[in-house]
Amino acid sequence: MPATLFGVPASHPTLAAELMLRHKGIAYRRLDLVAAVHRPIVRSLGYPRGTVPALRLDGARLQGTRNIALALDALRPDPPLFPSHADRRRAVGEAESWSDEVYQPVPRRLVWAALRRDRSTLATYLRGARLGIPISLAARTAPPIVRAAARLNRATDASARRDLAALPALLDHIDALLREGTIGGAEPNVADFQIGTSTALLATLEDVQPLLAGRRAAEHARRIAPDYPGRMPRTFPAAWLHD
Repeated sequence: MPATLFGVPASHPTLAAELMLRHKGIAYRRLDLVAAVHRPIVRSLGYPRGTVPALRLDGARLQGTRNIALALDALRPDPPLFPSHADRRRAVGEAESWSDEVYQPVPRRLVWAALRRDRSTLATYLRGARLGIPISLAARTAPPIVRAAARLNRATDASARRDLAALPALLDHIDALLREGTIGGAEPNVADFQIGTSTALLATLEDVQPLLAGRRAAEHARRIAPDYPGRMPRTFPAAWLHD
């Protein structure tokens, strides 16, 4: 029986889990839930937290890219998502933790903050979603969802301004991880999938594309998630990008 992956449209952690399943060659089906209202639904499915990605695999319920990656390596060791060498494994684990705790929330907050200001391209973030309803209908009924998701993620103008100011240092760290070889190797690891999908979501924002131009981080994202859904025109004040 194939694995079942529960996610949210354009969710970078969900895509990271999906790409890991593909990397392992494990059959799965993906079911998308509506953002914000997905939390009680996920809990009703027997998961301890209302977060995605949530994976049902061989009867087990797993949440979070790290837990999912560990379970996938146990089920199918090759190709590995965690290196076998202790130092490399530690470095990859630290990079994955940094991405999960520090980097991953930034593009999420920025996208929801941008959608609060401009919903004209919202449907582009729903491309390929498996919601069970037409994308056009989901886009038309999205305004209350956007407001709720922005509140849940604390996506405000103030948070957007702080996140934009922090981005150069975050991207510098990713470029350093790539130079060191922690990520960006011939075979992607769990940190590659976590970081690359986060940068790919970030790249959907036209406001931050100049910050990504010419960076190794941008090239890495294109390699990991080359067809990320979504496009957001410039929506933030120019002054916020130069604080």
